[in-house]
Amino acid sequence: MAKTNPGRFFEDYAVGDVLHHAVPRTVSGGERALYHALYPARHALYSSDEFARGCGLTGAPLEDLAAFHMVFGKTVPDVSLNAVANLGYAEGRWHLPVYAGDTLRAESEVIGVKQNSNGKSGVVYVRTRGLNQRGDCVLDYVRWVMVRKGNPEAPAPETCIPELTRVIPAEDLVIPEGLDFSSYDFTLAGEPHRWGDYAVGEQIDHIDGVTVEEAEHMLATRLWQNTAKVHFDTTARPDGSRLIYGGHVISMARALSFNGLANAQMIVGLNGGAHANPCTSGMTIRAWSEVLDKVETRAPGIGAIRLRLVATSGGAPFRLKGDDGKYHPEVLLDLDYWALMPL
Repeated sequence: MAKTNPGRFFEDYAVGDVLHHAVPRTVSGGERALYHALYPARHALYSSDEFARGCGLTGAPLEDLAAFHMVFGKTVPDVSLNAVANLGYAEGRWHLPVYAGDTLRAESEVIGVKQNSNGKSGVVYVRTRGLNQRGDCVLDYVRWVMVRKGNPEAPAPETCIPELTRVIPAEDLVIPEGLDFSSYDFTLAGEPHRWGDYAVGEQIDHIDGVTVEEAEHMLATRLWQNTAKVHFDTTARPDGSRLIYGGHVISMARALSFNGLANAQMIVGLNGGAHANPCTSGMTIRAWSEVLDKVETRAPGIGAIRLRLVATSGGAPFRLKGDDGKYHPEVLLDLDYWALMPL
């Protein structure tokens, strides 16, 4: 009996399968330090324990996206080890902050499958939950990934594409217990712009860019214990390049968005996301945002703002799709999320 794990192929998935992922991971301050070293992340709530306490939390939590990456990384050996590409996200919600000392694990349920017309691969839809040491759900999300077939002659499964909510209703967003922006310090946060200063339809060019290097993106992907072959092994892709983990692009774009959205502090909902075009080493990531919606919440001093975050590899900002409805070739990421911002 083979002792090694070749990973699952498309034909190995069936709707209703529940996957319990190894290995649990205890979070320390090291993850926060490395996250800030890898990305130009400067949101105050995650940088300063004192700032976070001034907002009603017990201290600075781990970045929302860092928690997402940790949970995502747990799923890779069972979901996307033989992936061609991760395609998209939906229905993501953050339920609890993650702090140093918490231990995270993950489990996923297969909720959809569809073989591609070429018969060589297919798309697998999973709903993943990240759980802490008490069994509480800290975050959950749906993602879909294109996976190679191990046996091209294996019969195609019955197509099942799940119906997914396009936008999470604002009333279903979870605001961390105790969070209070009524005494928010805009000077320490870095920008004066509050929830009321943004208008639906407004677009923001975040100006700055970061060129992706091989060593950095591989270090980041290892940090999350993501073992997908396409991120490390140059023989795993026909063109001999390493595909940069899509989460690396998400975190880089989110960090770049600080310039113009410094007070969009906590991500609490992920409505949808698409990795529109592949990212490889040497590309320079830039970002722009569009305000899609705004809703006041019942929490003191807190508004929810729905944002589109677009990462590109160049070109003018605010270009997304052509007349044919397809993404422009320089668009790397199109992400739709909810964040919390002081009123």
